[in-house]
Amino acid sequence: MWRDHTVSVVLPTYNEKASIRRSIQELEETGYVDEIIVVNNNAAPGTSDEVAQTSAREIHEPRQGYGFACQRGLSEATGTYVILSEPDGTFRGADILKLLAYADDADLVLGSRTAKGFIWKDANMGCFLRWGNWAVAKLLEMLFNTTNLTDVGCTMRLIHRTALGAIQGQFTVGGSYFGPQMILLALRQRLRVIQIPVNYQRRVGKSMATGNKFTALIIGLQMIGMILGYRVKTWLRPSL
Repeated sequence: MWRDHTVSVVLPTYNEKASIRRSIQELEETGYVDEIIVVNNNAAPGTSDEVAQTSAREIHEPRQGYGFACQRGLSEATGTYVILSEPDGTFRGADILKLLAYADDADLVLGSRTAKGFIWKDANMGCFLRWGNWAVAKLLEMLFNTTNLTDVGCTMRLIHRTALGAIQGQFTVGGSYFGPQMILLALRQRLRVIQIPVNYQRRVGKSMATGNKFTALIIGLQMIGMILGYRVKTWLRPSL
């Protein structure tokens, strides 16, 4: 619990068997998390056994895709503050305190993995991914004249229960570019958005999305297409 408000953490999982138990334990050790929800998205065999050794509640989402897993977890969470993260070892459980510190001042607190001083040795954030994430974020920032953004693809983020209710029924992306859609929907609802740097560490195992530059490029292009599409829609129909 954080300042009398309950805290839920949602962890979508597909290929994180080797790291998920430790990731959950880090969250438990903060002492502020009331509920941890693991969304098993057709995860690797043995993942459920790892989760069973923790306090987390596991649910199964049969629709394949990062976005579908996030949507399911957000719909299951009961906390006043709902945090999205990943159990692959890239994020530090203690960094949820950074998000919670801004929870009174913003409806959506976004993490950023591109701050140089917070990128750990051997983390998968080389020049291609770092500057690619930055460029897409700046495009969104410029087109929507919003808060300073440096990373739209970072999973780690916090959303207030009331803000989640305002956008939850509008999610349509089931794939890897769910993150920026969440930001776009928040901006369209004129929610208060802020972004802060979080630690980004070496991943345990290989990412299905950013482990391959070609796949990462395709996801980046999908993000750009969606951002441009939302901008055109709001120009044509300002009430959207």
